[in-house]
Amino acid sequence: MGGIVALVVGAGEGQRFGGDIPKQYHLLAGSAVMRRSLLAFIDHPDVTTVQAVIHPNHHDLYTAAVQGLSLPAPVDGGATRQGSVANGLESLASRAADAPTRVLIHDAARPLVDHGVISRVLAALETSPGAVPALAVADTLKRGDGQFVETTVDRHGLWRAQTPQGFRFHDILAAHRQAAGEELTDDAAVAERAGLAVAIVEGSEDNVKVTRPVDMIRAERFLGAGEARCGLGFDVHRFGDGDHVVLCGVKVAHDFGLEGHSDADVGLHAVTDALLGAIGAGDIGTHFPPSDPQWKGCESDVFLRHAGALIAAKGGRISNIDVTLICEQPKIGPHRAAMIKRMAEILNISEHRLSIKATTTERLGFTGRGEGIAAQASATVVV
Repeated sequence: MGGIVALVVGAGEGQRFGGDIPKQYHLLAGSAVMRRSLLAFIDHPDVTTVQAVIHPNHHDLYTAAVQGLSLPAPVDGGATRQGSVANGLESLASRAADAPTRVLIHDAARPLVDHGVISRVLAALETSPGAVPALAVADTLKRGDGQFVETTVDRHGLWRAQTPQGFRFHDILAAHRQAAGEELTDDAAVAERAGLAVAIVEGSEDNVKVTRPVDMIRAERFLGAGEARCGLGFDVHRFGDGDHVVLCGVKVAHDFGLEGHSDADVGLHAVTDALLGAIGAGDIGTHFPPSDPQWKGCESDVFLRHAGALIAAKGGRISNIDVTLICEQPKIGPHRAAMIKRMAEILNISEHRLSIKATTTERLGFTGRGEGIAAQASATVVV
């Protein structure tokens, strides 16, 4: 290995954040917080290797978050952040001659760190055994009991520490071994305890730490720059022989099937067209011509995933998708939740960004006569 290793630590349970999954796996503008933190170092030209440290129970979440990235297997963290960092350092040390010369230790919950901060920390390691990005405290500080102010605190010389915190590898490894069993707030404190000089470099206001839901909102605002574009999609398929239909990625039992070159998923076809329209990329037939035999009987999640990939390649994110299925039968309500879940999985977006509705035409027209199903969809994409 050698060189410079970024140790991205995300082994916590995120209890203060709340929710069903830890904060580092929540989606931030379409990508997991953990993934964004890892990518910041993967993309930095001076970083040799990026190593994640995760909770032992989070391997499935981690695998989903880093899909498509080339990374070494994650290291299991400890009971505390300090223990997790120590596990990561010991993992690097076990590689003997291949251990790094310098290490950057970063909180996975800081997904907006930029290359400028990383480069300033690395530059400081040329003359100091440790370096921490920080911002001078600008607000007046008060000490109080939660209800009343007790005293004003002199803010002179006070700094708000951030990550990544950088160190010469063998120095910080030895410092962590000495501090085993103690509870220090960050790696700079571990270094200070061992008598290592830690330089201060300029941090960034954008380098926010996601601790509470409001921090996620703030981070999304930082990423919110871009143009909101809307697309519309519409599709129709007639009924034919069969005992089920596929709608929005879900198999639904029915007296008939739907006719089409692919699996005739009218819902996913409409959504795919809406997404393609939002980025000016033609329509589904442009990318998957019905004259091409390779798409015969194809599952429509292939089409939708392709549209999502095109948006990601442009640096865009899906803000919202709204689908209306138009038919007399089958009933959509019992399958709505499964449809939303499936579409969210295909596009790797949060379920709250999806809406699926159903309506009839009051027995009017071809849908009212039970001859087929129609779907219309709208999509908003920020590019």
